[in-house]
Amino acid sequence: MDNNTSSFYKVDRFADIEVLRYKVPGFEDLPLKQKLLVYHLSEAAIEGRDILFDQNNRHNLFLRKSLEHIYTAYAGDRNCAEFRAFECYLKQIWFSNGIHHHYSTIKHKPAFSEKYLNELLDKTAFKGDSSLLRKIIFDANFDTKRVNLAEGEDVIATSANNYYRNVSQKEAEDFYAAKQAGYPDGQAPSFGLNSRLEKDADGNLQEIVWKSGGEYGEIIDRIVSHLEKAAIYAENDKQKQVIDTLIDFYKDGNPATFDKYSILWVNDTLSKVDFLNGFIETYGDALGIKASWEGIVDFRNEEATRRTRTISENAQWFEDNSPVDARFKKEQVKGVSAKVITACMLGGDCYPATPIGINLPNSNWIRQVHGSKSVTLENIMQAYAEAAKGNGFAEEFYDSKDDLEAWYKYGFLTDVMHTDLHECLGHGSGKLLPGVSQDALKAYGACIEEARADLFALYYLADEKMVELGLLPDMEAFKAQYYHYLLNGLMTQLVRIPLNERIEEAHMRNRQLIAAWVYEKGNAANAVEWVVADGKHYLRINDYAALRKITGELLAEIQRIKSEGDYEAAKNLVEKYGIIPDPVLHREAHDRYESLDIAPYKGFVNPVYTVEYDNNGCPADVKISYDEGYAEQMLRYSAAYNK
Repeated sequence: MDNNTSSFYKVDRFADIEVLRYKVPGFEDLPLKQKLLVYHLSEAAIEGRDILFDQNNRHNLFLRKSLEHIYTAYAGDRNCAEFRAFECYLKQIWFSNGIHHHYSTIKHKPAFSEKYLNELLDKTAFKGDSSLLRKIIFDANFDTKRVNLAEGEDVIATSANNYYRNVSQKEAEDFYAAKQAGYPDGQAPSFGLNSRLEKDADGNLQEIVWKSGGEYGEIIDRIVSHLEKAAIYAENDKQKQVIDTLIDFYKDGNPATFDKYSILWVNDTLSKVDFLNGFIETYGDALGIKASWEGIVDFRNEEATRRTRTISENAQWFEDNSPVDARFKKEQVKGVSAKVITACMLGGDCYPATPIGINLPNSNWIRQVHGSKSVTLENIMQAYAEAAKGNGFAEEFYDSKDDLEAWYKYGFLTDVMHTDLHECLGHGSGKLLPGVSQDALKAYGACIEEARADLFALYYLADEKMVELGLLPDMEAFKAQYYHYLLNGLMTQLVRIPLNERIEEAHMRNRQLIAAWVYEKGNAANAVEWVVADGKHYLRINDYAALRKITGELLAEIQRIKSEGDYEAAKNLVEKYGIIPDPVLHREAHDRYESLDIAPYKGFVNPVYTVEYDNNGCPADVKISYDEGYAEQMLRYSAAYNK
């Protein structure tokens, strides 16, 4: 394997997905104690995989285990077209952590026949419920969409995730509104974060809590066991307290304990090794209440962190000079810590597809009182960039030599800076007015929050302060990101959406909302336009300064909506600009991508860590390996970390 070429990064390709690997530069140089800390935290990050499968749909584990049995037991022709289609389907289930696409949340469609599945079942001595298996796979009307965000529908009753059972949207909203009542200025714990809401035999609402001794208890006990081992190698007392408090939360299942953990985690800014582990992000719940399980292990990239440290040290300047109304600005920005990290292990909802930046905790009151922690996963971004070299994307979608050269010169730098600003300052900016709940925007909340962070980043990328701080080399650099962002939001991201389908995923809605709104206002001012050459659309930006001003206007409105909890305005904005793709651009994006043979989605396999022992049975080193393949890793995880 040649570690110096893009071939190192490419592992597998199927359907609309390319699987990559990422390097962990600097791991070999860590002291043994930190290596062992990484190892045990990594084991804890992998253990929760089956929790996520089950959260995404109650039938996912049955489906995955059934397909894996067939895949490993089948002794017939594995090169025929239908078996290859079966294999592709299984790989999609692995990648999406279930039967629904990880981005669109629409059910995967098999390219093999029901007749062929029956043959596989017969030839592999399948002992499970074959009727249920066929229903899950082939019935298009069964559990159709994991997360339904359609306006006017009951988004809880029509979503196929496993967060609610026999519960309506209104019942869920009323249940959690009652729990939050009485807490000052929205400082209620994140009720419902780690539980399923369902009705008992008498029709009464009850929460099934995910904790030791409760739902997912056996898995959580294994996670706790690895966390306890990790605590032995904690770098300092503060980090040990963080780990111990997370263990407490897993044992008592109390959201207030999770808040204590979050506050301790935010304030641990000195430890080199860091991690996320638990029920954290709420994108998989249409109401933004229930959290999917995830895990990440990382260590600080010291050199690159100087960049984000500069941003965080100037956080108050950025807040004060934001174009939003003064009523919605923080008078004193607290605890904005930011760093660039090297990811060591991805787990749960961060695997195989993973974010490139994170800002936590999500609790608004903790952000306001204690601050937030922002990270950029630069080795993940580097892996994306290396794997994309020479794929022809830019040459296909850029018709201007100047724009193309600007992208090659400034593209990666401005991508990283946009992520830094989005995570470090965007999510940490602004404030809610007194009495406004962080759940006030309901199904539109996630999209609005991501739009707020993206707009903050876009607005300040074009500010002279970025050059003054040495974060960008000149005032030309930001233009590469403006062009790429609008092109992506208006057109190229649409390759991820099946033709004639709506945009469902919050980040994609956010990007289309911003791009469509800015294009509409900018086109009216002759600042931006589409030009058509040889039947293809190309973006042309005529006035970057005007677009920056328009971006600031949208940021001001988005922050107002967030701060005031203006549900109707959020709904109108998202429904008008963020959901329905332009049909001409949609079709064209698919056609042009098909000609390039580029997979629109990418994810990762993890490295493998192995502890080596000396003659006395004491740990002597932790070795890292990059040799494991995609199917090999998935089958190993299913065997070793199963529910």
